[in-house]
Amino acid sequence: MTTTMPEVRESESAPSSGKPRRDKRGGGVMSSTGLYIATGIAGFLFLIPFYLIIRNALSTEAEITGENWQFFPTDIQWGNISELFTDETVPYAQSLWNSAIVATLHTVGVLLVCSLAGYGLARIPYKHANKVFYAVLGTLMVPTAVTFVPSFVLVSSLGWVDTYRGLIIPGLFSGFTCFLFRQYFLGFPKELEEAARVDGLGYWGAYWRIVVPNSLNFFAAMATITFINGWNSFLWPLVIGQDPGSWTVQVALSNYMTNQTVVFHLIFMATAFSILPLVFVFLFLQRWLVQGIAQTGIKG
Repeated sequence: MTTTMPEVRESESAPSSGKPRRDKRGGGVMSSTGLYIATGIAGFLFLIPFYLIIRNALSTEAEITGENWQFFPTDIQWGNISELFTDETVPYAQSLWNSAIVATLHTVGVLLVCSLAGYGLARIPYKHANKVFYAVLGTLMVPTAVTFVPSFVLVSSLGWVDTYRGLIIPGLFSGFTCFLFRQYFLGFPKELEEAARVDGLGYWGAYWRIVVPNSLNFFAAMATITFINGWNSFLWPLVIGQDPGSWTVQVALSNYMTNQTVVFHLIFMATAFSILPLVFVFLFLQRWLVQGIAQTGIKG
């Protein structure tokens, strides 16, 4: 004779803890709302300088310096654009062209030199590799003011003043960029390079045909940072670019502020045009910028 046990429902068998369940949906909505509010406030504060630049660039001197503040000028001064590019004292169009050339070539050179140095330190077996790496890190502790005068004397002796060579070549190596490339290459899969060596490729072939095509995100991130730094460079172009024809955009901006006068509407108009390339570069490469920085690893 067989006896059958009654079925026990799962709801009946589970002991009751006596604590009511918490509905997490309400907390999630509140946290999302707070996040949106914080993001909106941060975005608003971020856009304030851009609003001031555009507002003052299209205003007269009286509206910029006057006591009665207006949200936007009543009479938009579109003529400030033509005044900016026709000003004979400051060749602003030429300075934009110079900055574009200097920043672009500077970016390409830094990526090539520092990526090769970082790859060599990360992959090529050499008994003094760590010593060289520590020497590279040591350059980060040397203040720029210490090497500024010797660099200028060297560039001047080579006859590179007022030339693109003098503006670009002295800054082609960056210890920090080399460090980031080394850290990234340490985390790069070695299996891909070993397969390349089986096919007969050396270190250069593996770097150029395997590593670089699979590291475009990181290269794009480094390119963005390097281009922005090259575009915003001021002190070195100020010293090397002594002729107005070799001024960069940052040097041209400084010439609207003299000991006698400050031309506010031209300063803001020139600033608006000077940040446009940076905005386009950042918008185009922003996703690679975040991914590339996250891939550095910052590990030994």
